[in-house]
Amino acid sequence: MSTETQAVPGAAPARRTVIACVGAAGLAAALTACGSGSDGGDPAAAPAGNGGGKDGGSVLGRTSDIPQGGGKVFAKEGVVVTQPAAGQFKAFSAKCTHQGCAVSSVSDGTINCPCHGSKFDVADGSVKGGPAPSPLPAAAISVEGGSIRLA
Repeated sequence: MSTETQAVPGAAPARRTVIACVGAAGLAAALTACGSGSDGGDPAAAPAGNGGGKDGGSVLGRTSDIPQGGGKVFAKEGVVVTQPAAGQFKAFSAKCTHQGCAVSSVSDGTINCPCHGSKFDVADGSVKGGPAPSPLPAAAISVEGGSIRLA
């Protein structure tokens, strides 16, 4: 006698099939939530603006919100904006290149990741310390009339 089973039209799926499908769906959800989903876990993937402004990008904030020599993390937009020198504004992905954690602060000339201590330069996003393997990718912004927008 064979131990194979055959599908019977209208019958409920086998318990093993249900468990395998639920496990696969849960794994897919977990990978997506951890940033290792279909984007290949690429830390360079930077979010785009919402296209809501007249110039095509969302307003992040005012130039006066960004301290000289420091910066500000815009967590919702996934961007950190810095002002390395007076009137010079730079933007980078807020996703650490080590394991994809969100950077949380800017201080003492570095953009800081709380997960494993990576630090990035406010002027060019280069690695200044920690386990990060590569610089933060640049993000496109525009500065007009005191407003900073995602491009």
